Amino acid sequence: MDMKNIVTVKGLLVVTIALAAISCKNSSSNSSKATGWEINSKEGGFQYNTQYKEQETAPGLVFIEGGTYTKGQVQDDVMHDWNNTPTQQHVQSFYMDETEVTNIMYLEYLDYLKRIFPPSEEGFRAIYNGALPDTLVWRNRLGYNEVMTDNYLRHPAYAEYPVVGVSWIQAVEFAKWRTDRVNEHNLAEAGYLDKKALRTEVTASSNFSTDAYINAPEQTFAGNEDIKKTGRKSSVRTDADGNETNIYATRETGILSPAYRLPTETEWEYAALGLAELREYNTYRGRKKYPWDGQYTRSDKRRTLGDQMANFKQGKGDYGGIAGWSDDNADITAKVKSYKPNDFGLYDMAGNVAEWVADVYRPIVDDDFNDFNYYRGNVYTKNAINEDGTVKIVTTDDIVYDTLSNGKIVARNLPGDILQVPVDENDTYLRTNFDSSDNRDFRDGDKRSSRYYAQNFDDEDGEEKTEKMYHAPKNTIKRDAEGNIIREYDKSNNKTSMISDEVRVYKGGSWKDREYWLDPAQRRYFPQDMATDYIGFRCAMSRVGSKTKSNAKMRN
Repeated sequence: MDMKNIVTVKGLLVVTIALAAISCKNSSSNSSKATGWEINSKEGGFQYNTQYKEQETAPGLVFIEGGTYTKGQVQDDVMHDWNNTPTQQHVQSFYMDETEVTNIMYLEYLDYLKRIFPPSEEGFRAIYNGALPDTLVWRNRLGYNEVMTDNYLRHPAYAEYPVVGVSWIQAVEFAKWRTDRVNEHNLAEAGYLDKKALRTEVTASSNFSTDAYINAPEQTFAGNEDIKKTGRKSSVRTDADGNETNIYATRETGILSPAYRLPTETEWEYAALGLAELREYNTYRGRKKYPWDGQYTRSDKRRTLGDQMANFKQGKGDYGGIAGWSDDNADITAKVKSYKPNDFGLYDMAGNVAEWVADVYRPIVDDDFNDFNYYRGNVYTKNAINEDGTVKIVTTDDIVYDTLSNGKIVARNLPGDILQVPVDENDTYLRTNFDSSDNRDFRDGDKRSSRYYAQNFDDEDGEEKTEKMYHAPKNTIKRDAEGNIIREYDKSNNKTSMISDEVRVYKGGSWKDREYWLDPAQRRYFPQDMATDYIGFRCAMSRVGSKTKSNAKMRN
């Protein structure tokens, strides 16, 4: 290399280093555009994660980019229930479980409850027992299914099969538990919690809750400092009095994940359809009958020609085809990922098990009032506050238990959670967007259900007629002086409907349903505190930030 080229290379190197130094200086300054003060100064002041890119995909989930679609009926309404009239809806981007929640996933939940809240202790027995799936759902008065009753939940042969026998209430509690365990892991990976201590030091009286950590981090784990680290060294600051600050992760750090939850009906149907394969520029080329393209349940691909695309009942007495030539390779449920995913990468959005969604069931979708993230079932609560202004943390002495309509007892909160109370008129006064805590009945009913069916109902309030839009039976559960459960059936002949605020929507068809129910638009309902051998669930999570992934480009 001659001298001229060497000088040129050295010059370029100097310029590159100088630019890099300037770039580093600019990126580390983080000056506020509002005030000019430095953000994240080592001397204290405003601390914020200015390097945040986007939400990380949490364990088990896949990203679902939101958009608009036509929710509702595609096939003929052979059931004549008129409950899924097509409506145009918009869904925000969110995440959804790649598969249904499996037996091994649910067993991890049961194992945690059994270790932390031992059922051998009388005060905790209802926590574990209330979370147990009902394995007796497999029994049939004219069928021999004891092998599933005894083995389906726990035997390794069924580990990757979808969990069943889980009520809507149990599914919601699982999602809450999953949120806390994932955020524990996130905090440990970021250096805010001791991962080893999380396995050995957590007890019933020193438990973790995401909301409690955000609102009262010093009370998390009942103040057990063996679990809590004093933040990452790079994040800790010292104030003017010499006290360390920024030792706990806040929402501003971006470390804590949003909550796992059940998907709304609108989200579930949108995700199941996977309409991307029908998109042409900014429009859809028609609508879909199934999560896959086409009008049939069998594959038209050359390599899989004739194979069934889902696990369902093909005909009377036909749950799995002829031996050696199985239609869908399953008779009851099938191992997750046994069939190809839809265009969003989601498995078994038709067949295998039907799935709980978050919504309270009503025969109409009120799109005249709202067509954005539609959901019926909002019950707004707030943190309970002590007299000294701190949030009230649930202890082992004030766990709230509910006795369900079937007599089963479940825990609605766990030690370490923040006690929740309904919002009141102090929170709703002069608001235009909501005016009460319980909104399940908001703008309720259709024309037929809003009329009086008779003039002489025996209403619970003693009135001669009722104005209740859905006059469902109300079975009662009482306890005698010795604590024994007394079950009283509602024997009234004047009830007009099975619909109430305690029935939830389930979607997707199952291993024991005919192909009509594989259509993602179809909707049915079931009591939220009961379980079956054909309803499972999967979790969802809201996306925070941009509608699309950061590396996606705007389409024309």
